[in-house]
Amino acid sequence: MTIGEKIQTDIVVAMKAKDEHKLTTLRMVKSALRNKEIDKREKLTDAEEQQILTTLIKQRRESVESFTKGGRTELAEKEQAEIGMIEGYLPKAAEEAEIRQIVHGAIEYLQKDAGGVRPGPKDIGPIMNVTKQRIMASGLWADGKLVSEIVKAELAKQG
Repeated sequence: MTIGEKIQTDIVVAMKAKDEHKLTTLRMVKSALRNKEIDKREKLTDAEEQQILTTLIKQRRESVESFTKGGRTELAEKEQAEIGMIEGYLPKAAEEAEIRQIVHGAIEYLQKDAGGVRPGPKDIGPIMNVTKQRIMASGLWADGKLVSEIVKAELAKQG
């Protein structure tokens, strides 16, 4: 069952339970998926659906930060609840240790590719790409910001 199909099923459940907040959130997610599908003019892949959900989570995290700075805790809590609902449709989140291990593997891979020359801070783009692909391939999900911080730390440490 795809993410979109799970969301549709949960929309029906939320309607029957009269859970307005969950219903609104799920409809928004479904709308975002549908809009991307219309733009693409074909069915979305699992990776594309995950990417859309990741983007929605990122937007909500930025909103939480803004609302917290502005003293609007009730809105920040609402956004935080939406993040939790959306994350439920993503694969299991990778632990920091797992991400760090994948980053080490990506650095080694690119080092072999570059003839033994250790990647430096200027190589963050290729390392991020390899890391993201490996995380997805392992069936996990990771926040891009966390992955970026770990990659930067590893390059600085061993650079």
